[in-house]
Amino acid sequence: MAGSSADTLVSKTPQEVKKCQDWDMCSKQPTGIPLSRKLCYAVGGAPYQMTANAKGFFMQIFLLDVAQMDAFYASMILFLGRAWDAISDPLVGYAVSKSRKTRIGKLLPWIVLSTPFGILSYVMMWYTPQETMSPAFSFSWYFTMCCLFDAFMSCYHVPYSSLNMFLGGNQKDRDSATGYRMGVEVFSTLAGAAIQGQIVGVFHAKKVQTCSQLNHSEPSQQNLTLPLGDTLAKMRMAYVVAAVIIASLYFLCCLVLFLGVKEQLAPLSTLDRIRIPYVSGLKMVVKHTAYVKLVFGFLFASLAFQMAQGNFALFNTYAAGLGPYFQHLVLILLTAATLSIPLWQTLLVRIGKKTTIFIGLTIYIPALIIIASIKSNLTVYILMSIMAGSSLAALYLLPWSMLPDVVDDFKVKNPTCTDLEPMFYSCYVFFNKFGGGVSAGVSTLALHFAGYSPGACKQKDQVVTTLRVLFAPVPIGLLLIGMVLFYFYPIDESRRKQIQIELDKASKEDQSSTQHNLPLESHTEPPNTNAI
Repeated sequence: MAGSSADTLVSKTPQEVKKCQDWDMCSKQPTGIPLSRKLCYAVGGAPYQMTANAKGFFMQIFLLDVAQMDAFYASMILFLGRAWDAISDPLVGYAVSKSRKTRIGKLLPWIVLSTPFGILSYVMMWYTPQETMSPAFSFSWYFTMCCLFDAFMSCYHVPYSSLNMFLGGNQKDRDSATGYRMGVEVFSTLAGAAIQGQIVGVFHAKKVQTCSQLNHSEPSQQNLTLPLGDTLAKMRMAYVVAAVIIASLYFLCCLVLFLGVKEQLAPLSTLDRIRIPYVSGLKMVVKHTAYVKLVFGFLFASLAFQMAQGNFALFNTYAAGLGPYFQHLVLILLTAATLSIPLWQTLLVRIGKKTTIFIGLTIYIPALIIIASIKSNLTVYILMSIMAGSSLAALYLLPWSMLPDVVDDFKVKNPTCTDLEPMFYSCYVFFNKFGGGVSAGVSTLALHFAGYSPGACKQKDQVVTTLRVLFAPVPIGLLLIGMVLFYFYPIDESRRKQIQIELDKASKEDQSSTQHNLPLESHTEPPNTNAI
């Protein structure tokens, strides 16, 4: 039969012929990405953002005030957990690059198989196994659960990020898909914060109310830690309920991605196993100048945002005096970020990505300064949260939209080095997570040395001052460093157009060469194959 002939031909022809037969690249020009595929791809990004932002906003205060853990051990969990998370990304990226293509693709199997384990470990990460735990057991439990979840999420997110290069279409189509993805991801952070914040925020507000009553009735007791009681037990259960709801959404999003997206070949790619050693491939990636400048610009900008994000709950509770409104401010910030995505998408098309990211990051600075300078003014905090949310949207969209341009630039300059996309994306995620680990670890360790008391109604003046420094001056300094690195980023709009022209030319030459070789190889088939 004809199908047997095709299978026999594929097994005996070179890689280019296999690509031509399997993916129909020789007879068709790249077409646009269907809207349904863009939407299904975008939905697949929600689990990472929902879980990452829940951890970013709530993990620090959960370990300190709910798990009642010493600040030093909490800082070790946050830092070492993120360090492990960051290290796992390049390793997963290389494993994905070395894996074979299956019937459902090369990237999708990693996403599907890691999802059940990621869901289970996420729920366990917010579960408190005992009412009272020794420091050693508490540290071991939460550190193990954090590492397991981060490892499984790496197995999901690294191939998912790489999938952007294999949706089909051209550079403009991928930018459009990235815009949809970032819109859904920012909305998912809003949904995750709404679920987590509204469920657990009620009990945090009750704690603040109890502290307020204690301060008015017994001034001498205002620094005492609240005893473990009914409120704390309900708060711990609320964190588990929120985790189960988010985990359910995690599963549904993975299902939509699997059913709605099929991997397509990108120009100068084969979706096959890479043929070079890990170290050699990594050296080629990190020596690409445009990639290095983009990665480190993203690292410092992300570090700035995550430093402020990680301390937002404690800052509102102990420095700003707005603890009961914390979850509402988070929702306002993320709503503004969600609504700002179309604005930044429009700007990047009209004035270019490099200019747009400068505008987006700049407006974050006055927002931080005003929030850190004014105390207990809810109206001002709402307005500044809107500004900060708009800037956060720019950080979500622009660097991820710029990364495919860097990968295309690498392909044009190194046409013989194919299928390194997972390594590009995994190293990119590595530095993002590394920044998060550093910010969380340094922040919590600084609070430890300042004398932070877990669960206390009021903190020392040194702790309040430390929170103010961590929330504004440090992030602003990091953001300025990131903006300087973005300034030297070499791919502007003219270079982008040149890359697209060179990529189209190389792709046509590759297809022409494959078509030329196909009839020659087909003569090696037995003459009676089609009759079988």
